[in-house]
Amino acid sequence: MEYSYSYLILLLPFLSFLLLGLLGMKMKKPVAGLIGTAVLGVLWAMSLYTAYKYFFYTGEVTAMGQTFQVTDGRLASGVYPTITVFNFTWLKFTELLTFNIGFRLTPISVMMLIVITTVSFMVHIYSFGYMAERDENYKAEGYEKGFQRFYAFLSLFTMSMLGLVVATNIFQMYLFWELVGVCSYLLIGFYYPKHAAVHASKKAFIVTRFADLFFLIGILFYSFYTGTFNYDLTADPKLVTELPGAAWVLPAALFLMFIGGAGKSAMFPLHIWLPDAMEGPTPVSALIHAATMVVAGVYQVASLMPIWLAYAPNTLHYIAYIGAFTAFYAAAVACCQRDIKRGLAFSTISQIAYMLVALGVCTAMEGEGSVGYMASMFHLFTHAMFKALLFLCSGAIIVIIGSNFKDYMGGLHKYMPITNICFLIGTIAISGFWPLAGFFSKDEIVDACFHFSPYLGWFMTLVSGMTAFYMFRLYYVIFWGDSYYEQDPDHRRKPAEVPFVMWGPLVFLAIISCVAGWIPFGHFVSLNGHVEEIALQHFHFGSTAWISLAVATIGFALATYMYAPKHNPLPDQLAKAMPKLHKAALNRFYIDDAWQFFTHKIVFGCFSIPIAWFDRHVIDGMFNFSAWATQEGGEAIRPWQSGDVRQYAVWFLTGSVALTLILLCI
Repeated sequence: MEYSYSYLILLLPFLSFLLLGLLGMKMKKPVAGLIGTAVLGVLWAMSLYTAYKYFFYTGEVTAMGQTFQVTDGRLASGVYPTITVFNFTWLKFTELLTFNIGFRLTPISVMMLIVITTVSFMVHIYSFGYMAERDENYKAEGYEKGFQRFYAFLSLFTMSMLGLVVATNIFQMYLFWELVGVCSYLLIGFYYPKHAAVHASKKAFIVTRFADLFFLIGILFYSFYTGTFNYDLTADPKLVTELPGAAWVLPAALFLMFIGGAGKSAMFPLHIWLPDAMEGPTPVSALIHAATMVVAGVYQVASLMPIWLAYAPNTLHYIAYIGAFTAFYAAAVACCQRDIKRGLAFSTISQIAYMLVALGVCTAMEGEGSVGYMASMFHLFTHAMFKALLFLCSGAIIVIIGSNFKDYMGGLHKYMPITNICFLIGTIAISGFWPLAGFFSKDEIVDACFHFSPYLGWFMTLVSGMTAFYMFRLYYVIFWGDSYYEQDPDHRRKPAEVPFVMWGPLVFLAIISCVAGWIPFGHFVSLNGHVEEIALQHFHFGSTAWISLAVATIGFALATYMYAPKHNPLPDQLAKAMPKLHKAALNRFYIDDAWQFFTHKIVFGCFSIPIAWFDRHVIDGMFNFSAWATQEGGEAIRPWQSGDVRQYAVWFLTGSVALTLILLCI
């Protein structure tokens, strides 16, 4: 068995981008959309086929000239192999220090192929209806439509994410990591005539580039001391352990790389770009939040987990603490948001933090110390499905209502029944209720936290209750609250269900969100490569599961009590009773203002402005003075070159007499 076709997984979306980018405007909109969607359909089929062959094939596997026997995808040792399909040298500096570009299959990279192509394929189909509706709205406001441009960017975005997860080395990951950042900039600012969209795209680009600087520094540290960009350092352990300063070099390098991941995954305090990224089209939001953009940091830490555990186990736990605080902070902010997409954005921040917490509590390559790794990857998989579902549902609501704010919604269960059911399924799944997907994956994370520290376990359980509260708050306000349309039906647009091209992907993702939790995920993905059971799938609910369910039920009950009844004054009364806290949560606890103050008053005021003054007055002044002095000197001696022989004779005689007198005096 060979994977010789796998290069097409990267080549096809790139060719789609080139075709749509160069010739898209000469095509009719449906043609451009069909090309992009057809390519993603092929990629989705290829990814499923690759996953089937990787996890279930029995026979010989040949890759890079190596042949080995597998049974149900596993080697004789019982683990899934790391298959490098191709790996060619791009740049070579020394025998050890080379830049390679390749295609590597591991359990988590194969899982990510499925996640990326599934979500992206649904987004491509959904965008036919969404972009057509938005084009009409934005055309009325004088904005460019750009349907073909949108599909071109989607193809490039998908290719970038796929290249990131199949990278054979850290530097290749960094290359596609930056390309993902460029694509996010292009798509967040897609409606560039809007000032808010331009501001959001620049904010996302600058914040993530700032974090990526640390990623690059970490890579340079890592490669300088190890002599390689590879993920695996087990080939020559002495290469690392005998290095001067080995006790701090690799922990520092790994943590610097994690800062890059924290920026991409919107961890506190580098989370500020993600809520504003909602200015882009909603299908883009689904792709950013559900596929690889914001889970890139999770994937990075997971890819380097053996190195973390071998050389920086104590530093790894700081990731858990950062993630735990971020999860709580984002959940608190989500409880007060009025914008449906920004509420979901903070939900994403909280859930991504859950994944990083699970990785941070890993203590060993096997046993209870490795549960967090499997739980994190499991939650990444399930969260991608129901978060894509929730964002696409929000997009359906937005194109019908014409606004992101809950004040213009309410009572939509009567007018959008399919969207209502799909959003409810996504809400139940993310809240962690049995038997939907989120129950199994999120509670595995909580269980891993309890094994690491009871305090951390209780803290993450509290956050899970907050998740149920803010998600059901959002659901009740949108679908069961006071109807904005019914308050003035003569002057307001009547809501209606979206067309099949939009609700079809919703139903598909809703079905996956219902059944994905029952996948025996630990059979396919685990830290040591061996089978790891998911206890919650066998109905033997432990105390952790019951506690988590009880807390989620409390959150659901509280949201139902406060927001299910119409005209309930309790939410407003609570806001008035704690005005400062409510206002702080509504304004994201002023973290954005703190960054604004830091950049404008400290960075710009104390550093940028003085440096600019020094550049203009000192550096430029020196060069300007040199030019002025040269010009004035030339003007002064110009009369000496008059061409008059008599004048030259006078100067010659005068100079001769002067030199004679000087010599006589000496």
